[in-house]
Amino acid sequence: MSNTYPSVGYSNLAINDSQSHPRQNAMALPRWLLPLSLGLLMLTGIVEMAFISSMVYWLHRFAGGEYTVATATIAGTTFTLHGKPKHFLLNQGHTSNGAAGTAFVGVGLGGILVLWLRARALRRGEYRGFTKAIYHAWLVLVVFSALLSIAALVYTYLLTYQHWGQTINIVDASLLKNQPYPNQVAYSIQAWTPENWFKAVLKLPLAQKSDRKNIWNHLYIMRAWRWNLIPLVVFGVIFAVVALLDAREKRRFMGSRRAVTKGRV
Repeated sequence: MSNTYPSVGYSNLAINDSQSHPRQNAMALPRWLLPLSLGLLMLTGIVEMAFISSMVYWLHRFAGGEYTVATATIAGTTFTLHGKPKHFLLNQGHTSNGAAGTAFVGVGLGGILVLWLRARALRRGEYRGFTKAIYHAWLVLVVFSALLSIAALVYTYLLTYQHWGQTINIVDASLLKNQPYPNQVAYSIQAWTPENWFKAVLKLPLAQKSDRKNIWNHLYIMRAWRWNLIPLVVFGVIFAVVALLDAREKRRFMGSRRAVTKGRV
């Protein structure tokens, strides 16, 4: 007496699986959500890097000169103020630039490659080994990038508001006897962020209108990269959540696929 077994087809199992998990399928991520959130994160990341790079270039190339302040002193009617203070706080810019670079290069460009490798492996049924390891490493980087962006945001805003409202003492500045580079004498009272320093410089009676206009233009950029940290954090957190949900969805898909393979065998 021979035993007969009904044939099991992949399509039947897929249908049964979808029918037994209606809530899971109803909550499936839209296919466009992952690339859209990644694109928005990359956009805010590259904008952040562009703003910070512009500020750094200006600080190193032009802001290290001197400004003529039109006020009466013992030596005459004007004095010169070195373009940068002695205690210049720049670490928040480095941290923010690192967060933006990690988001754009590591999560963004790296993510495009990793997701392409994963998609190819899933199509071929070879999602294991190197591809699986590099994908999981990238997921860790995604979470780390979001946390780094949050840290940069908190650090930058705390530092900025700790020094908010500082002013340059015009009497002390006039007594520094500043000289042209390399004999410059920088203003040494208090520590300053670039944004707070140049905001205080604008409150001085600068003799050259061109200096005031130039400072205003770059002050806008300094404020822009600080405010741009907010969407960088928002899109970073959103993408981290989407990427983790997508990973869980693909893991369930692979589990169903393995179950189908065993059923067919």
